[in-house]
Amino acid sequence: MCRSLRYCVSHCLHAAMTRLEEANQEVNMHTSVRYLGFLARITLLVAICMGLYVRWEQTAETLILVIFILGLFIFGIASILYYYFSMEVASLSLSNLWFGFLLGLLCFIDMSQFKYDVKEEATKYLLISSIIIRAMYALVERICGCVRHHPTLLTAAEFLELTGFAVASTIMLVQKSLCIILLITAFALIVIDLRMKSFLAILNLVIFSVVTPVLFFPSLKIPVNPFALSCFFCCIISEPFLDVYFSGLSVTERWKPYLYRSPICRRFSVMSIGLIELIFFILAAFKLQDLHLWYFVIPGFSIFGIFWLICHIIFLITLWGFHTKLNDCHKVYYSHRTDNSLDRVMASKGMRHFCLISERLVFFSLLSTTVLGAVSWQPSIGTFMSLFLIVLPLESMAHGLFHELGSCLGGTSVGYAVVIPTNFCRN
Repeated sequence: MCRSLRYCVSHCLHAAMTRLEEANQEVNMHTSVRYLGFLARITLLVAICMGLYVRWEQTAETLILVIFILGLFIFGIASILYYYFSMEVASLSLSNLWFGFLLGLLCFIDMSQFKYDVKEEATKYLLISSIIIRAMYALVERICGCVRHHPTLLTAAEFLELTGFAVASTIMLVQKSLCIILLITAFALIVIDLRMKSFLAILNLVIFSVVTPVLFFPSLKIPVNPFALSCFFCCIISEPFLDVYFSGLSVTERWKPYLYRSPICRRFSVMSIGLIELIFFILAAFKLQDLHLWYFVIPGFSIFGIFWLICHIIFLITLWGFHTKLNDCHKVYYSHRTDNSLDRVMASKGMRHFCLISERLVFFSLLSTTVLGAVSWQPSIGTFMSLFLIVLPLESMAHGLFHELGSCLGGTSVGYAVVIPTNFCRN
């Protein structure tokens, strides 16, 4: 009896100690990974401070010094909120907004006079180090399982950094600032496109990565710091790019922030897409003013413009019809919530067949946009290029949504058969 009791006690203690050791190892691993993220942030902060100091030292601009001191003051407040008041959300929001803003200043302040300065060279290496450490942090965090993926379009950190960068672009002229803001919008849509795992998301990212440095910024004729610009874009894109592989969310879970929106918001999104498409078509029509290749531009725009209009009228009707059917699915889902899931309701309503047809229609819309953009390409107009980069991920997301819903949803079918009676029938 005593031996059995001693065995049970020792076994329980051993199991408890083993579990405690595993928990400690897990906590240590999470802490180590988190320190890697802190290192990336500290490296970026040092790079920003050094870059702003060099610009103030070389230009003697009082405004740069004021922004530099104000930035340090705000980061100090964010640290106090984080460590002493446990206001993690407010602290991170404040710091992310200022990281985006200060990186934007580093991008758009002219550095041609001091680009060979020793401190400027150190700033470049720090920015590159920040990119590498941030990418390693995102990769290690996912390999170690420290990330819990939640359905979202843009995280708060991404939105605030993009907002800060867009605000920093207002130091330029209004037209150039508008082009930068549109480019940031296009980049945000590409981030969402990657997070939704759209079929053409990687291709859109490649197009954005080529068009932006090669054509977009030269068209604005503004000095841009390529290292700060690369740091900004790479730090934001690293996590959604890796989530294309590491995210285990299902289709409806990934699209939940959109599919579960109110009908008014979803209808408004369709109207917004239609307005953006119309503005893109109007800007593409400005190519007709170029009489240098009129024999190519006018017939090409006439043919492909009509094709584009037909495809996109069908595209908008398809989106509107999809949301009409989705509203019906929501009504059934909320009235029988305990018995059904939205996937089953959508399958019973024939959404799979609708999505399979819509996928092909949206693909033709995407193809027509690509062809029209190529025919009416305007390398000297940044607004056209930024709108083209906005339209592509929008249509890519619609194509990806229909493609994935058509692949994962169940279908409905009716079977007919002739059954031979087995019993003997008497007259």
